[in-house]
Amino acid sequence: MRTLACLALLTLSACSAPGGPYPSLRPRAAEAIDPRVPVVRPINDRPVTAGLAARLAALIDQARIGDAAFGSAAASAEKLAASAGAPQSESWIAAQEALTAAIAARRPTAAALSDIDEIAATALQTQGGIAPNDQAAIQRAAAAVGSLDQRQAQRIDAMQKRLGL
Repeated sequence: MRTLACLALLTLSACSAPGGPYPSLRPRAAEAIDPRVPVVRPINDRPVTAGLAARLAALIDQARIGDAAFGSAAASAEKLAASAGAPQSESWIAAQEALTAAIAARRPTAAALSDIDEIAATALQTQGGIAPNDQAAIQRAAAAVGSLDQRQAQRIDAMQKRLGL
């Protein structure tokens, strides 16, 4: 037992190093900064790139034009779906064909949304990040086109339910 106690003391004394300047335990300057303090301005506060703004505006216009085409195709499909007969009847098949045309009319909006996502992904890959104002412009464009896409999807879902699909 005594040997075990001596061995433990010898082991603990081997861990201590003699002398030397020990680091201070006082707070460092960086620790005095409050992390909750708001950032005064973003690091990269430049305006939106003109090329990006033009590309996003073109994609929003593409989505709106596509939404107008979808609106007329969807109206026709809704009219046919409302008067459709039993499944597999002639009127049901005509309504389903009109529904397919309405789904196809969503393509410009879906493509615009995809292109907006691609712009953001490409910027992240090539530049390693996106400037705050560019990111805000991309988010606004994605929100505008996304709301059109969501509204179109809801109309398609309603017609599919009406036709029993």
